[in-house]
Amino acid sequence: MDELIDKSDFYDLKRSGRFLVAELLTPHQVLSTSVCGGGLRDDVCFLVNHQSCEGSGHESRFEVIHALSEEEYHQQVCDEVKLDANGVALTGTAANVNYAACVVETHRELRVCAVVTAGVEGNAGCAGDPASWHEEDANWVKRHPHEGTINTMLLINWPLTPGAMARAVVTMTEGKSAALRDLAISSRYSQDLATGTGTDQYCIAAPLDDTKKPKTNAGLHAKLGELIGKAVRKATLEALRWQNGLEPSYTRGVVHALKRFGFQEDRFFAAMETRLESDDLILLKKNLKPVLYEPQVSAAAYAFAAVWDRVRYGTLSNTLAVSVLRQQAATLAASLAAKPDAWLLCYEQLQVDEDAFLDVVYDALALGWRLKWR
Repeated sequence: MDELIDKSDFYDLKRSGRFLVAELLTPHQVLSTSVCGGGLRDDVCFLVNHQSCEGSGHESRFEVIHALSEEEYHQQVCDEVKLDANGVALTGTAANVNYAACVVETHRELRVCAVVTAGVEGNAGCAGDPASWHEEDANWVKRHPHEGTINTMLLINWPLTPGAMARAVVTMTEGKSAALRDLAISSRYSQDLATGTGTDQYCIAAPLDDTKKPKTNAGLHAKLGELIGKAVRKATLEALRWQNGLEPSYTRGVVHALKRFGFQEDRFFAAMETRLESDDLILLKKNLKPVLYEPQVSAAAYAFAAVWDRVRYGTLSNTLAVSVLRQQAATLAASLAAKPDAWLLCYEQLQVDEDAFLDVVYDALALGWRLKWR
């Protein structure tokens, strides 16, 4: 049974099983990443986002998808949802469409609806990260959404010039990236924060109406751009909250703060085994969450990451790296010890290896844990 998600004079947005379908009730200008018939078109009747597979381990489904050409797969999906393939702009994802977030923003005559499905656990990345694929005439390897994809369906109630449609893509992307920044999502391919995933897709639709003057600007200084940015940012945050359990309180942990630098729970345990005596180690393992999610410790971990970034980006000279990271590590240790007055003691006991900055984090946490109950 179809579930009505949103409705306006221009479209009906429904969810049906694995499919989100926006039926355009009037002629629209549509800009999309649809593999078949993507780009800028004025003959699209339906925007479709569908769950194409499970996030991982779904080899049988991958085999089905990979056995088909992109055109054949497009046709198969449209047949399943009983739509004419020629009039469909299609996006696909491994995210559950039941977790789709729909946000509407309005101002005077403008109405913007953003519908987002999102997952970032598998392939979140930063623009400029090393790529895994290269397209050549004879050697292109097909790639379908898996493990991490942010799909955005953007429905605008007012005509736009082609230039404004293109500018809306920029604003929409910035809204998505702002949501990832809010949650401090790590790239899976570098030490940077993520700006998106490698398989993100979108559809943008605006009505064709000769009786209305098209909007010419969808940038950050235009009210339309504000509505697009707000709607996409909110919807992306909400979709990630349901799909991946990501929300601000969850992301406060030390693992989340330092994941992109290689900090992981199993590596943390291994590091503590060589730094703590048996009784201290057993007590730490019994109280892992209170330690790794302690707010003062998390704040110090984020500060360490921020200073490390400034060194990597050249804001701070490499010659200062050892000194400034040692200061942050001392704050980390004193925070875990719950003894601010012990900062100087911690600073004196900690040393930074220029070739292994993360080691001082382990040293600081071990030192802080030892000091807490002494």
